[in-house]
Amino acid sequence: MRSPRRRLEELLRERLGVRMRSALAAAAVVAIASVLSGIALVVAARIILTQNVNDSTSQRATQVTDALGEGGAGLTAALRPSPHDRTIVQVVDAGGRVIAASALAGGSGPISPLRPPPGETEQERRRLVVDHDDMFLIVATGVDTAAGRRTVLVGQSMDEVNDGTEATIGALAIGLPLLTAVVGVATFLFVGRTLRPVEAMRRQADTITAQNLHTRLPVPAMADEIAALATTMNTMLDRIEDATAAQRRFVADASHELRSPLATIHAGLGILERVDMPPQAVAQVQRMHRESSRMATLIADLLLLARADESGLRLRRDDVDLDDLVYAERDRIAAHHPNLRLEVHVAPTRVQGDPQHLQRVLRNLLDNAARHAGGRVAIDLHADNRHADLTVSDDGPGIPAADRERVFDRFVRLDNARSRDGGGTGLGLAIARDIVATHGGTLTIGESPSGGAALHIRLPLKADPVAV
Repeated sequence: MRSPRRRLEELLRERLGVRMRSALAAAAVVAIASVLSGIALVVAARIILTQNVNDSTSQRATQVTDALGEGGAGLTAALRPSPHDRTIVQVVDAGGRVIAASALAGGSGPISPLRPPPGETEQERRRLVVDHDDMFLIVATGVDTAAGRRTVLVGQSMDEVNDGTEATIGALAIGLPLLTAVVGVATFLFVGRTLRPVEAMRRQADTITAQNLHTRLPVPAMADEIAALATTMNTMLDRIEDATAAQRRFVADASHELRSPLATIHAGLGILERVDMPPQAVAQVQRMHRESSRMATLIADLLLLARADESGLRLRRDDVDLDDLVYAERDRIAAHHPNLRLEVHVAPTRVQGDPQHLQRVLRNLLDNAARHAGGRVAIDLHADNRHADLTVSDDGPGIPAADRERVFDRFVRLDNARSRDGGGTGLGLAIARDIVATHGGTLTIGESPSGGAALHIRLPLKADPVAV
């Protein structure tokens, strides 16, 4: 069973292109690296700011301690705050009474219970009510004076650290998403620019068919991996073109060479049919005559396909009365299948095209319908202002929906029609679709009201032939 991660990867490959996946990957990498770098920056900034506060507090404590050591001279100056200074300074005697303090202390009691021995220093962090319950770093230093033991308490607000940390986090919160978005968009644009040659190759490759195998993919000017891919693909197309040309020449040459001896055999069998022979021999000759006719049709089809593959079907541009072609093919089918009931609903319809090729299409479709019909074949022809619609339907077993495109492949005969007598050559529908497509039309298969197959042709009334 596939894991959720595997399913997610498959979904991303199906829904997102290379450009978007590359952009998302680059943005994700930058986002992760930026978050880690931002955390490290915030931690480092907080450490530096805290160290600055610690140094400033220790320096102030040293100033006050030195003033006390000099007999109190300069103590007033040491306690006087500088502009925007939020430092609290207190001098506490051995009994815990504040004997001197800076203006910010406001006559409150000792700001810390720390009482280190003389010459030693202790630190703590404490929230002080005297300044809006903010967090302070407090440095306590013990001093021996002529008046007795004193403790110098210096408290420095941690707001500077908190404000600096918040400012850094705020800048990162704005900058990191912006950086991630810029990297993602830039990667999307750069990858798109890099993939332009690939898109040009894809568009060109999409136009290559069996009729224009000489077309080659554009090779970028830069000698990079994409250029190497284009060169390799063109080399592969060279090999395919050579192999296809050799195969087409073989089919065309073999079919052409077989026509003369087959015509001789066909004529000889026709003579034998008029000779008095035993019934078993007559039946065998008639069977051979049918097989030679079938082979002649197969060779003609192969020659037509070989020409179509080599240079496309060459069409005449004549006005063609489709209704006349339908009536002619109806009469032919009626003569060959006297037990078949033909229902014809035809409106006068004229199109531009090749009458011989269009007649071949009708013949192939009607032969196919007659071969599989249970007893009825219907032909419907009508037109509007733009298109002519011709439908040939039967009451046979029909064609399953899964096989309605496959039957147009060459030499394809469905399982219920594979016999030599009933299955045909497997080329009729393929040839019919090629001819219809060359006329700018479509040939599709549906289901008739009686459950059989319905082959529908739609042709433009006025259109230039399309090369196939």
